[in-house]
Amino acid sequence: MSNARTRTIKVDALARVEGEGALNVRIRDGVIRELQLRIYEPPRFFEPLLRGRQYTEAPDITSRICGICPIAYIMSSSQAMEDILGIRVTGPLRDLRRLIYCGEWIESHALHAAMLHAPDFLGLADAFELAQQHREVVVKALELKKLGNHILEVVGGRAVHPVNLKVGGFYKAPRKAKVRELIPQLRRAIGTAMELGRVFATFDYPEYEFDYTCVTLRHPDEYAIHEGRIVSNRGLDIAPSEFPQHFREEHVQHSNALHGLTTKGHPYLVGPIARYNNNADQLTPLAREAAKELALGPVVRNPFKSILVRMVETVLACEEALRICDAYEEPDASCVEAAPRAGTGFGCTEAPRGICWHTYRIDETGHIQDARIVPPTSQNQRQIEDDLRGVLEANLHLADDVLQWRCEQTIRNYDPCISCATHFIELRIDRE
Repeated sequence: MSNARTRTIKVDALARVEGEGALNVRIRDGVIRELQLRIYEPPRFFEPLLRGRQYTEAPDITSRICGICPIAYIMSSSQAMEDILGIRVTGPLRDLRRLIYCGEWIESHALHAAMLHAPDFLGLADAFELAQQHREVVVKALELKKLGNHILEVVGGRAVHPVNLKVGGFYKAPRKAKVRELIPQLRRAIGTAMELGRVFATFDYPEYEFDYTCVTLRHPDEYAIHEGRIVSNRGLDIAPSEFPQHFREEHVQHSNALHGLTTKGHPYLVGPIARYNNNADQLTPLAREAAKELALGPVVRNPFKSILVRMVETVLACEEALRICDAYEEPDASCVEAAPRAGTGFGCTEAPRGICWHTYRIDETGHIQDARIVPPTSQNQRQIEDDLRGVLEANLHLADDVLQWRCEQTIRNYDPCISCATHFIELRIDRE
């Protein structure tokens, strides 16, 4: 390493994450004096855009927030409206919702784990180099992503921004034969996900752990995906309506994205590791076997092992989807109807990256008066900064290019969805 007093490292375009931002680090006398994960992605103003629109439009409008996880926004907004209308979606319609959410988990986890995250552990620049050196990994991941997209098409009408979901259920329930056609593919996919997990288990993982405050949904009868109460490993157990009493968002000068914190000002973790830590006892049988084979243990504190947890959740999503498809019978009605009424409602589901919380206030004619959406990446941002600080402090002896790589890898542990773009970061490290 050079003996220069001040050192600057810049990464002009970091692929394999979504959105635009920068990481600035200032180090003096071997001590980190400043660390800022700057998000300069322009605000997109979805919440004010919703005001004045009919409540029925919220699922379709919010789905445009993300092309990778539109179901999270569709489902959370739908549930918030159903909370106002006083209706519940049960039976085959509830199963269809869980099925399409499983599809989103499968395609999102496969994309991130293999194409975006795995190259970090192999010293490769991107998925193209991965395909050249480990073709079988890319082929298997694409098979899983294709299946996840196909589930979205069968249940939701199309793979990107599905159009068949609505408040109360669906515009049209899929035919039994179309759903049953997914069964052979899902059976193969379970094995494929486990094979990828075994490959990822051979990676060398950086030695870093953190005692996270894990915030997730929890359901009494199943591994929570699309319904549940909000819980933490610190004893929290609340309804989605109580979220504002326990969590807040803070605007910081260096970021256009709000930072999620507890009301006491503490960072917290959402996403795969948090879900696993809170709900490992509810893993499906094959997912439990996968977790054991990958040596995850009952609690995961190493954020770099999120890639393994994602593969366990992919096995679970395939297994759940297979169960639902095998038992599926066409419902008598495709949705639960209800007349609009004034009120405030709340919805929360588990996007691949963590809980996605929505609240809306509508008037007696069904027009949206107010909206608030808290996506998972904004909730994770302060925790990402804390992880970056911990990783940097443990690795200041590394050369700048290696340290730069480790910082990028740390950010990608979270699969941050800053926007739907695929360019992210300018990294600058000043050493004094």
